[in-house]
Amino acid sequence: MLFAAALTAGTVAAVPHAAQAADNPYERGPDPSESSVEAPRGPFSVSEDSVSSLAVSGFGGGTIYYPRDTSEGTFGAVAIAPGFTASQSSMSWYGPRLASQGFVIFTIDTLTRFDQPDSRGRQLEAALDYLTERSSVRNRIDASRLAVMGHSMGGGGSLEASLDRPELQAAIPLTPWNTNRNFRNVRVPTMIIGAENDSVASVTSHSEPFYESIPAATEKAYLELNNASHFAPNSSNTTIAKFSISWLKRFVDNDTRYEQFLCPPPRTGLDISEYRDTCPHS
Repeated sequence: MLFAAALTAGTVAAVPHAAQAADNPYERGPDPSESSVEAPRGPFSVSEDSVSSLAVSGFGGGTIYYPRDTSEGTFGAVAIAPGFTASQSSMSWYGPRLASQGFVIFTIDTLTRFDQPDSRGRQLEAALDYLTERSSVRNRIDASRLAVMGHSMGGGGSLEASLDRPELQAAIPLTPWNTNRNFRNVRVPTMIIGAENDSVASVTSHSEPFYESIPAATEKAYLELNNASHFAPNSSNTTIAKFSISWLKRFVDNDTRYEQFLCPPPRTGLDISEYRDTCPHS
């Protein structure tokens, strides 16, 4: 199941990796390691484009971060929504960090800062449509490999988008907030990241019920940040980045090289207070 289990020091050869790449045409970048998924930047150099709200419909514009190098082919794409009263700037750190690992990332502004989760879900969908149909980077994107992320009400919106578009490849709600607690029809592989000390969207009222409502047949995981607040996803965070990259790689790129960071489950401790999942994914 885990390619990494077979890779002992000094035995990684070019031929096995070439065979893996042939089996999965969506692999992007070199073989991963603990240090590579935790690094502030990945192997791809990144450019960015600003998208005016006047140039789009259905959402409030945003910023596209994308790998410059297209020699390995097209990339999966991820739209990311902010939380209640927040702007895309609160999610800006995800742009270069995730794009440098081989994704097109679109951090968006919402139509108003008070939009509820269902509206934010529709706006995430509109942003993905813009990315794949009209954006300046549409030719860099594989429109069959799309995902959503979001913080707080944006996280609730990512769950709503997953309900509406089961063809999405992944969703990562970050300390999500939503009055809807029923996601039994979600079929999109979903990693929910909660925060132990969240006083806005407490894990007992939001993240945990969301996770439990998603059926066991759907690939899912719940990661709880130890001693963290609701706003932990708004600042650069190695744990969030590591598991977001691994989840997106595994389900958007079908890259089983990243299975090693998800299964077996990580230990709880300094950074993670709780972790639940449906391992194995393969």
